[in-house]
Amino acid sequence: MTAADVRPGPLAVHVVVPARDEELLLAGHLLALARAVDGLRRARPAVRVAATLVLDSCTDSSADLARRTATGWGWLETVQVGLGCVGRARAAGVDRVRAAHRDLPPERVWVASTDADSAVPPDWLVHHARVAADGAALLTGTVRPVGLSADRLGRWLAVHQLGDGHEHVHGANLGFTLAAHDAVGGFAPLPTGEDADLVARMRAAGVPWVASAASPVLTSGRAVARAPEGFAEFVADL
Repeated sequence: MTAADVRPGPLAVHVVVPARDEELLLAGHLLALARAVDGLRRARPAVRVAATLVLDSCTDSSADLARRTATGWGWLETVQVGLGCVGRARAAGVDRVRAAHRDLPPERVWVASTDADSAVPPDWLVHHARVAADGAALLTGTVRPVGLSADRLGRWLAVHQLGDGHEHVHGANLGFTLAAHDAVGGFAPLPTGEDADLVARMRAAGVPWVASAASPVLTSGRAVARAPEGFAEFVADL
């Protein structure tokens, strides 16, 4: 354990995951998330850890798969909604965060955002908690697509800066305090770009932020989009 792991930090870390028809990737996502939850519990046993999976307008077996995979996981809550909008689904997840931790100061509640087609690394939540303990109220992380051809991966790498201080915003690797989120009005009801919109408003409001390349999230390199003009369409354009 490093000195950064014992500094004052969040009292709760709560993961929000929107999902829409992700039965092919959801089990892998949940197992990776469970490893990250275990990692944070070992590093910071006093921190409350939870996650909310928001199943939005799913027509496949995502709900049944989540129940089977997460049997006995008291830290995971599954919510089914019919919003049809990723911005509204993320907002619904943050509403659950607020309700679950109403007894804590919102500046000490950290929301970690990711996606159901992604696999977070084992140290992901430890990294988020460390950044929060160092004083940031907003973290923008990096992603690495999997399943791309060598040609497409080369083109993706050519237009992505993967070092600290990068300019990218990904809902699959994003974190912020509940206080910072609420101060700017939260996620807008956008069908895509809700992550970049929230980050822009937080930065404009002077929220202390960090753009980190540590603990990148593996995300699907599929070219069939769930959200219009989202990451999948960017991959398809490559």
